[in-house]
Amino acid sequence: MIVLGIETSCDETSASVLTDKLEVLSNIVLSQDEIHAPYGGIVPELASRQHIKSISYVIEESLAQAGTELDGIDIFSVTQGPGLVGSLLVGLSFAKGLAYSQGKPLIPIDHLEAHIHSAFIENHNISFPILALLVSGGHTSLFLLSKKLEYRLLGSTRDDAAGEALDKIAKFLDLGYPGGPIIDKLAEEGDPRKFSFALPQMSDGSLDFSFSGFKTAALRKIRENKLTKNHPDFKDFLAGFEKSIIRALLANVGRAVDEFHPQSLILCGGVARNRKLRRGFEGFAAAHSLSSYIPAPEFCSDNAAMVAALALEKIKSGDKGALDLSLDVYARR
Repeated sequence: MIVLGIETSCDETSASVLTDKLEVLSNIVLSQDEIHAPYGGIVPELASRQHIKSISYVIEESLAQAGTELDGIDIFSVTQGPGLVGSLLVGLSFAKGLAYSQGKPLIPIDHLEAHIHSAFIENHNISFPILALLVSGGHTSLFLLSKKLEYRLLGSTRDDAAGEALDKIAKFLDLGYPGGPIIDKLAEEGDPRKFSFALPQMSDGSLDFSFSGFKTAALRKIRENKLTKNHPDFKDFLAGFEKSIIRALLANVGRAVDEFHPQSLILCGGVARNRKLRRGFEGFAAAHSLSSYIPAPEFCSDNAAMVAALALEKIKSGDKGALDLSLDVYARR
């Protein structure tokens, strides 16, 4: 069985072809970073327009790299949400057209569930229950999985996502876009002990996250210390800010581990590419005698391989898909 996955939830246009053995035959990702960089963030209308321009080429390239034709695809899959509505509509509409033209079923995929399932592309036998930390520019959430395809949301961000906080500070400091990877690189040379940030505490005792306070505190320190890219403490500040974000993430993971006693941990999402977060997550897991799984960097950012992989898992569970032309997108989970 061959599955084609399509991903257009935000600003990456991606198509991927997988076999039912989870062999990734192709995984094409076309980034829009250069288009959005002048604005310091994603412009939704520009993102959807670029998807329209790119999607046909990306799918053709994915099929060519996989060595197959469109009529060789058995199942089509596409991200249905959450994400930017305009961007999602491009992918879903195109997928509907392909499935209809070939008379093949179409499986809609939840973007967050696909991120979590990306860990299974390279690791087929992860022990349950699993605690999954999903960290990206738009989402920061904790999920508990008692088995495959069963997701229980334990906590999510109440304001900014972790990646969003990093990007906004990078934008304020005129570091470039996307800001998270730039901070990751510069912070490697800084001393995180020089600048400290208090961890937020949820008054209701929930496992939710909050990063707007970090952002406000960071902006205050920037102004008070007159920090610029040429300031001698600049990289120390970035290191301290980044460390505080990671501490907040791992603090909630620790609380969830104590409460739910998982056997395995998964770190996923675009911010899971951050080197210090990966090291900190693996160190946390080792200290708690837990197995940890982090997808390869190419499967952390938005990509269609995770969409196709989740579709395959749904097929194995008995979901045969359907050609439902009434499918619509959703912006929020």
